Amino acid sequence: MVMKNTFLNFLVGVLLLSACNPSANEKQKNPDRIRIGVSMLSMQNEFIVNISDEMQIKAEELGVELIMVDAERSPLKQIEQVESFIAQKVDAIILNPCEFEASSPAVTKALDANIPIVNVNSATKIQPVSFVGSDDVESGRIAMKYISEKLGGKGNIVMIQGLNGQAAQIQREQGAKEIMEQNPGLKMIAQQTAEWDRSKSMDLMQNWIQSYGTKINAVFAHNDEMGLGAVKALQDAGMKDRVIVVSIDAIADALVSVKKGELDATVFQDAKKQGAGAIDAAVKIAKGQKSEKEILIPFKLLTKVDVDAYLK
Repeated sequence: MVMKNTFLNFLVGVLLLSACNPSANEKQKNPDRIRIGVSMLSMQNEFIVNISDEMQIKAEELGVELIMVDAERSPLKQIEQVESFIAQKVDAIILNPCEFEASSPAVTKALDANIPIVNVNSATKIQPVSFVGSDDVESGRIAMKYISEKLGGKGNIVMIQGLNGQAAQIQREQGAKEIMEQNPGLKMIAQQTAEWDRSKSMDLMQNWIQSYGTKINAVFAHNDEMGLGAVKALQDAGMKDRVIVVSIDAIADALVSVKKGELDATVFQDAKKQGAGAIDAAVKIAKGQKSEKEILIPFKLLTKVDVDAYLK
């Protein structure tokens, strides 16, 4: 009688454990189904959300299970998330890095565990098995070249940077400064991070308006959220008609702003191709197939004359 009760208690425990771990349960039902762990930079960022949406669409199309988590801009949290994926024995990991150097240990841990890892949208110092994204240096060049042309190669520029230490911030700044070096009439009078955030950018721009006033001829913002924050601050100060503002990503709000003639231009970055491409690469590698080491998706400058084709 005691043995019978012990067996029943054991059986109940197993059933409860299975119920608490739906991922393990799903793996038991579909042992051949590929599972991919995904750690995203921040689900408060519209462009990052656009990438994650495309990942989910592509994963559903391919019958792949995604375990997607939000790193909330914390490299430490991102490393812990990758450690959790390793413990869950996922078939592949997709990393949307928070920072170039600080997120690199996450890549190292995956590689040491022999789990293929794909970086999407942003780079790390340690090379993953594959990278799917765009050349952020080129986006900086495109934006600053447009500004230079509009200013006739001469004017004062302020630059609103992304989160310091992230690859996009480093590379977009690099590309912009390359063009400035070719045009010595362009002067950088201020640069500071607004951490990809619209409200922080608006506050920063207000401070610069107080400090520099009409000396400002153009603003280069590393993403659209910050570009739109700068536009609002300039509009409130009655200065927008005299200042050029260019940013990157081509999110929905930015496209509308360009069409209205507020934001002068945005550099289109293809979230759909990045998201779907990352899933494709991870699935191929998980299946033991070859994937390109680097898959680069081109940027494109959008102004008022060609923005309609990108508006939904």
